[in-house]
Amino acid sequence: MMDDSAHSPHPSDETVRLDFTLNGEPRTIEVAPNAVLLDVLREQLGLGGTKKGCDHGQCGACTVHVDGQAMNSCLRLAVMCEGQQVTTVEGLARDGELHPVQQNFLECDAYQCGYCTPGQMMSATALLADERIGTDDASVKEAMSGNICRCGAYKNIVEAIQKSRAQLGHDAARKEGAA
Repeated sequence: MMDDSAHSPHPSDETVRLDFTLNGEPRTIEVAPNAVLLDVLREQLGLGGTKKGCDHGQCGACTVHVDGQAMNSCLRLAVMCEGQQVTTVEGLARDGELHPVQQNFLECDAYQCGYCTPGQMMSATALLADERIGTDDASVKEAMSGNICRCGAYKNIVEAIQKSRAQLGHDAARKEGAA
C-alpha cells in the first residue's frame, strides 16, 4: 500500500496559521488545512454553543456569522476565515446582557430540547439585520427554512423573532433620535 501523505500538499500533521476575529477578539491559532470551522470552534477553541447536527449543511445547528453573514460552519474550512470576523452564539451577548433574540427565545419558549437553538438564534439575528427580508411571518419562516427544529417549536421561534424585530426597531429609532 502506498503512503499518500508523501504526495499530499498538506501532510496530516501539518498545520497552518489562522488569524481572524472571534466574537470580537483577535485570535491566532494553528489549524489543519482541512479542518472545518465547526470542529475548530468546538474542539480547539472550546466553544460548545455551535452544535454539530447533520454535518451536511442541512439542519442549521452549526450556523455562525462570518463577516455578518449566516452560514453553516460544518461546510466552511476554517482557513477560509483568514482575516474575517466570526461570531458564534457565545458572542451575541454584550457586557453580560443577552441579545434581544436570546432573551426573546427564553421568554417565548422558542426551544424545547435546545439543540437547534444556537443555530436558530444565529440565523434569526442575521435575518433581522438583512433589510431585504420581509417583516411578515411568511418571510421569516422562509428565511429560517435552513434551520430544522425536531421538537417543532417553529411558532414560538417566529414569535421570538418578531418580538426581537419590534424591540430592535424601537432601539434603532431611539438611537437615531438621540444622534
